[in-house]
Amino acid sequence: MSDLSGKKLLILGANPETIPLVQLANELGVKTLVTSNRPEDAAKAYAWKACEVDGLDVPGLVALAREEEVDGVLVGVADILVPAYCKVCDALGLYCYASQEIVDVFSYKDVFKATCERYGVHGVPEYYLDAQLRREDLDKIQYPVMVKPVDSYSGMGMTVCFSEAEIPAAVEKALEASRAGRFIVERYMQCEDMGLYYTFKDGVASASCIYDRYTTDEQPGLSRVCLGGTYPSKHINEYYERMHQNALRLFKAIGIANGVLMLSAFYEDGEFYVYDTGFRLQGEAPHLLMKAAHGFDQREMLIRYALTGSEGTVDLAKEDDPTFRGKWAATQWFLLKEGEIARIEGLEKAQEDPRVVANIERLHEGDRVLPEWVGTEKQVLTRLYLLCDSKEELAAALKEYGAAVKVYDTEGRNMVLKAFDADKALELA
Repeated sequence: MSDLSGKKLLILGANPETIPLVQLANELGVKTLVTSNRPEDAAKAYAWKACEVDGLDVPGLVALAREEEVDGVLVGVADILVPAYCKVCDALGLYCYASQEIVDVFSYKDVFKATCERYGVHGVPEYYLDAQLRREDLDKIQYPVMVKPVDSYSGMGMTVCFSEAEIPAAVEKALEASRAGRFIVERYMQCEDMGLYYTFKDGVASASCIYDRYTTDEQPGLSRVCLGGTYPSKHINEYYERMHQNALRLFKAIGIANGVLMLSAFYEDGEFYVYDTGFRLQGEAPHLLMKAAHGFDQREMLIRYALTGSEGTVDLAKEDDPTFRGKWAATQWFLLKEGEIARIEGLEKAQEDPRVVANIERLHEGDRVLPEWVGTEKQVLTRLYLLCDSKEELAAALKEYGAAVKVYDTEGRNMVLKAFDADKALELA
């Protein structure tokens, strides 16, 4: 029996990506209360008790936690809920891996970007522009650019502009999606994409994953949604030489002691440009591959911290390894075009495949991909997690599933966008 057995944990958010967190808590004997404002949210089906309080309703969450006499609170996989998580824990006097000061830095892209620059962690080159769209500011912009809210997530509210004529509509879209009512305009980066995933324990920061990400180019003008990633990155050594120490100084300065953090970055001509962050478990879930490769589980560390104030006995210096101990791993995302899903083929074999660590499905037969979902992570059918002994084995697995998975709409058309080139990604071609 687990030492956490019988303890109550309130988890904020119930999207499909939160399901593995709920499942592990259940396995540890924890009584999970999963809350959101939508009864149909996927993670609720796995909870000890499903609750209907909005994850942004701090007073409602505090009242719920007191009524249920919970022992801890934890945010699921949703950036938007991290500030509420911090406030709820503070009001209840419960353990929280975040502080309000840290949340203030990570909640807004402009604040985060300015903070990073102080420690040599560079952001994407930016153009000044406000809602007045002044002529002198517009004249300085070189296209293409990305217009996005300062507090967006999963591609929401983002637009690529190739000319000045597209700017007004893009600004309006960004402002509509921004709770803070602010937007930024950045150079549209057409280069390599990376993920930098850190684990923190008692003030020690460890780079758990440095990997390459691949995005779709089939949806021009929209945010480039991820198609997957390969681990470890082909640029891992250069990252350690050029940026890792600066990142560690940044983390120490803003006071991160525990938790998990993702930095998304572009790589171009030997330089790294950070463009996004998330101070919580990630939707693309590198922690599932880490558990298979490293042995320790970030989910369990966060659950333990929420309930006890300690992330457990993990020794990051010994157990963490961003090179995956010589193995090769990948996530493979299947993105869908607009339409109603009539039939899904090719995923059934994943259940018995020893190369498959996990398969996290978001959409199912009968679901509809709405027009406004295109260009966001809501168009993801599923994420497949693969761990192999060699590059060649991994490339073969990626191509195998890329060819096998078919999704048909009600008119018989295949809805799946093309996958990334596995041989090129792994430098086999």
